[in-house]
Amino acid sequence: MLSSVLIAHRGEIAMRILRTVHDLGLTAIAVHTDEDSGAVHVAAADAAIRIGSYLDGEQIIAAATASGAEAVHPGYGFLSERADFARACARAGLVFIGPDAAAIGTMGDKISARAAVAARGVATVPGLAEPGLDDAALIAGAADVGFPLLVKPAAGGGGKGMHRVADPDQLPSALDTARREAAGAFGDDTLFLERWITSPRHIEVQILADAHGTVVHLGERECSLQRRHQKVIEEAPSPSLTPAQRERFGQAAIAAARAVRYRGAGTVEFIVDAAAPEQPFFLEMNTRLQVEHAVTEAVTGYDLVAEQIRIADGQPLSIRQDEVRASGHAIEARVYAEDPDAGFLPTGGTVLDLALPEGVRVDHALAVGTTVSSSYDPMLAKVIAHAPTREQAVASLDRALASTHVLGVVTNTAFLRALLALDEVVAGTVDTGLVQRRLDELTRPPPGPRTLAVAALVRWDRIARSRPDDLWHAPTGWRLGAQAPFTVRFDAADGAGEPGAVPRTVELTGSPAAARARIDGEEIALTLHPGAVTVDGIRLPLIRHGTETAVWIGLPGEDRELILHSPRRSVGVRDAAPALESPMPGTVTAVLAAEGAEVAAGDPVLVVEAMKMEHTLSAPSAGTVRLRVAVGDRVARGAELAQVITEQTVPDESLPDETVPDRTRRPDDEP
Repeated sequence: MLSSVLIAHRGEIAMRILRTVHDLGLTAIAVHTDEDSGAVHVAAADAAIRIGSYLDGEQIIAAATASGAEAVHPGYGFLSERADFARACARAGLVFIGPDAAAIGTMGDKISARAAVAARGVATVPGLAEPGLDDAALIAGAADVGFPLLVKPAAGGGGKGMHRVADPDQLPSALDTARREAAGAFGDDTLFLERWITSPRHIEVQILADAHGTVVHLGERECSLQRRHQKVIEEAPSPSLTPAQRERFGQAAIAAARAVRYRGAGTVEFIVDAAAPEQPFFLEMNTRLQVEHAVTEAVTGYDLVAEQIRIADGQPLSIRQDEVRASGHAIEARVYAEDPDAGFLPTGGTVLDLALPEGVRVDHALAVGTTVSSSYDPMLAKVIAHAPTREQAVASLDRALASTHVLGVVTNTAFLRALLALDEVVAGTVDTGLVQRRLDELTRPPPGPRTLAVAALVRWDRIARSRPDDLWHAPTGWRLGAQAPFTVRFDAADGAGEPGAVPRTVELTGSPAAARARIDGEEIALTLHPGAVTVDGIRLPLIRHGTETAVWIGLPGEDRELILHSPRRSVGVRDAAPALESPMPGTVTAVLAAEGAEVAAGDPVLVVEAMKMEHTLSAPSAGTVRLRVAVGDRVARGAELAQVITEQTVPDESLPDETVPDRTRRPDDEP
């Protein structure tokens, strides 16, 4: 058995691999960038090596050599599906815990993968998939594929660079966008076309293969619940397959693995029409561990990371196909740093408080103080429930998500719970378009009066405690007449909020120990307790945190970020020019309108990218562009990136990062 493993990853997957490495009695060596020097996976490892980038294979190999590691586990993403990295590990005398470079290369290119499995008799989705096709060739062949169709990158995965095209007029711009996204995410802008399948289901099969010719499958996973082609909830086994269909999927997966003499753990992904599940079409093969591998582990009892390490060590599989059994049902939810109420835009931030559920498996690398960067994938954690029946597993996952709070970072937990409650999900009749069709039911309305009142009370209590000698903020004090209310105005909720949202105002009187809130004409009685709050006589558990510019609260079903109102500096009788503000923390990747350019309303001005997601900011009105940023600039959420100046507006000359953190009015302030 190998004695030491370098884990070439970060976050929850680094912690997941590290756990098994330690269980096997091996030494676990971590790598980290400067940004991750204080990360959880670094502290948990036996040794840690600083690197400049997780994508720099030479630095990873140098770290492994310097640390004395015998093997490298790439996790998923990053270098896990880079054939050149696998070859470099072999040249350096390191065991790469994964398949050989030839299998990675063939399956890493979806065009060559289709050809390889088709030669083994595995059906593929009809389309136009040949090496080196330029835009003209793709446009010319699109009619034969038929519309609607799907533009897909040959490299990579995770839905990045994929675009559904409904008619020929949309195809040129879709190809341009897809090439840019594919080049940025995978370093390869090769594209191909596939027929769009109506009501598709996404089902994948876990396989294990050793170096001695044995290949087994561990059953399938249902992965149809997706947003933007990215999975959010996965389960095993699929609730839709019959035993005969299940066996057909398994044998097709084994044939695909044998097509490239596969070795290690891998996943063969299929797409099927919900109306004809007996005909699986090969989609792609992931030559690595999958994010959702935990549900397979739960129902089979096998540790897939341990199996990967044993296979890489040259050991034969100890599992026979007739021994594989699925026990009960497992379902997993991905907790993302994103705002579903703002189009699933990435968020980021610092973890201010953390509560994770008990009684279920939670794969994560979170701690109070962890900074969630926009430089990486937005997945924070995976919550996995396992129970004797699917109904029990779904209920267990819902309870677990209700107890999951990552304050300081807007997450998708409320969205996940709403998704689990849909009738189709309860019945198991899902497809990849379900989330988009029911999106209006899955996003939350703006926070209600009680939520805002509690947040304002948390703000008041924080200020009263931090400034005990400040009479203007004290909840008591002598004055003529009635007590002046403590006023808080909220600009937006849950990240960027709606464009043009009207600030909401809460007025508080009394004290944090016995307050009355007035909002939208409604009176609410409030009392703060340690770890709880009483609202109109009902005591509720409360997780809270306050900063100078924001309040974070965790109430049952109500994890919210509430940003305090910060108005612009007055510039005279005319209004300030409309501003284009970044909806997410990220990097400016394109400036589409130059300084001083004349634009019409709706014209694209800038592109911001975060966590491999692009967002285009368009002009809110016709006018002249005034830029605040350039390509390559890192920007915060809410940062002003540009203005569009018209005859009725003037430039706002205040500093881009200017804020007015305290909106509490003193008695002698102007209203």
